[in-house]
Amino acid sequence: MNSPLVPKIFTCFREGYSLHTLAKDVMAGAIVGIVALPLAIAFGIASGVTPEQGLYTAIFAGLVISFLGGSRVQIGGPTGAFVVVVFSIVQEQGYDGLAMATMMAGGLLVLMGFARMGGVIKFIPYPMTVGFTSGIALIIGVAQIKDFLGLETVQGSTDFLYQIAGYIKNIGSVSPWSVVIGTFALGIMLVWPKLTRRIPGSLIALISTTVLVKIFDLPVATIGSKFGTVSASLPLPHLPTFTLSRFPELVPHAMTIAILGGIESLLSAVVADGMTGRRHRSNMELIAQGAANIISPLFGGIPATGAIARTATNIKNGAQTPVSGIVHALVLLFILLFFGRWATLIPMASLAAVLLVVAYNMSEWRYFVRLLRSPKADILVMLCTFGLTVFVDLTVAIEVGVVLSALLFMNRMSKVTEIRNITRELHEDYEGEDKLAITTRSIPPGVEVFEIYGPFFFGVANQFKDAVGIVKKPPKVLILRMRHVMSIDATAMRALEDIIDKVKRDNTSLILSGVTPPLQKMLYRNGLRQKLEGVGVFPDIDSALGEAGRLAA
Repeated sequence: MNSPLVPKIFTCFREGYSLHTLAKDVMAGAIVGIVALPLAIAFGIASGVTPEQGLYTAIFAGLVISFLGGSRVQIGGPTGAFVVVVFSIVQEQGYDGLAMATMMAGGLLVLMGFARMGGVIKFIPYPMTVGFTSGIALIIGVAQIKDFLGLETVQGSTDFLYQIAGYIKNIGSVSPWSVVIGTFALGIMLVWPKLTRRIPGSLIALISTTVLVKIFDLPVATIGSKFGTVSASLPLPHLPTFTLSRFPELVPHAMTIAILGGIESLLSAVVADGMTGRRHRSNMELIAQGAANIISPLFGGIPATGAIARTATNIKNGAQTPVSGIVHALVLLFILLFFGRWATLIPMASLAAVLLVVAYNMSEWRYFVRLLRSPKADILVMLCTFGLTVFVDLTVAIEVGVVLSALLFMNRMSKVTEIRNITRELHEDYEGEDKLAITTRSIPPGVEVFEIYGPFFFGVANQFKDAVGIVKKPPKVLILRMRHVMSIDATAMRALEDIIDKVKRDNTSLILSGVTPPLQKMLYRNGLRQKLEGVGVFPDIDSALGEAGRLAA
């Protein structure tokens, strides 16, 4: 049954919303808002835009996702998964190009939600997800070396080999104070969770290192020295410059943003379900993500999606309804308006340390290593997606990963479905418990029986034709037993048509056995009614064998 297209916040209010629940939501939202602050700034900078644009995304997209979303506790905003995509689009197309692609992706996500495609995206194979997630994490981590070491001469780029070559070439320009500040921030983030998880270690690291740099006037790069002032006000909504001539070149970027956003948001919602015991509405979640990505660029934001780590933090701090996500956005708004100007003092080395921790947590290296012991097909999908993400492009990686996964899945399914000549197996000892097995019955002379086990689709259509074609002398009657066929596609129907034409040329009578009413309806609806006029269609094997005996006599 498809999930209703009703935001979860309305369901929560209908169930009853008490002051006790509000108190829990406010507490959780305030904490996750503080957690989101350094991440929003860091993701904005790493994506090639300004720090405040990361905050705008967390505020406006976070509000929309919580208000329209299909999950009770999902937290939305900028995430590490988008850093590589956004940076490359900004470098290639500028911010206006990114804004267009983001809004196009938002429209796609909304359409996917209304088309009830929320369940389809869940079928993206896990090896592919691990492949591009690990690849993105590696790129993010390598990109932070520049600010962590204070290498001022390296130009920004997401090209992996270019970055490595640049670091080697400019290793002599390392800033010792940047290394000290970055290492200190990293140490705080590693040790702080052992003391308390109520206040995020990333926030403590940023505040501590910012104070140190300011008091001792340390010669390290800061947000202010790199980006100038940080606006402590909200921008007025405005449409980005749309040009139809750029539309074709932005379509692949929009598709990447939509697919990546859909996968990550639904993955985050599934994780939240596991932690809360609730069930999200996947289609409504896609609509919310789409709406958020349409609205975010209107306020200068970047692509947004559900954030797994922030959603988990929200749950662990007692969130009950989407109100907590709304509070999280309002807390960020408050910080931006009243404390935003102080963000210019944050050292770039500290932000690099924050993103190094994000990249490490995002890498899923343990799952990556574990998957190397999986079947070869899964390893191939993971390594191809990983390699293309790191060395080529995330858009190409997702496209190739989806196609390769589909091909390997079809190959596996073709091995699951069997086409067997049951007549030839009659002389074998039968020890099964299937009371409907053909080996327990007598087959009249001149009758050949074939049985199809599993889905009848294009992957096994040729296998079906080859199996039937093995019979050298055309039989008087050919029975196709289809009791295990629950579905059939257009290619398989075409193969069935070819068999019908062949038996007519051979003057062989064709009987279909075990055809369920839904399968028969599907055959008729797809134009086989006329072809099946001279074909006997029976619900069970006994009636089919009775008719075959009469025709073969």
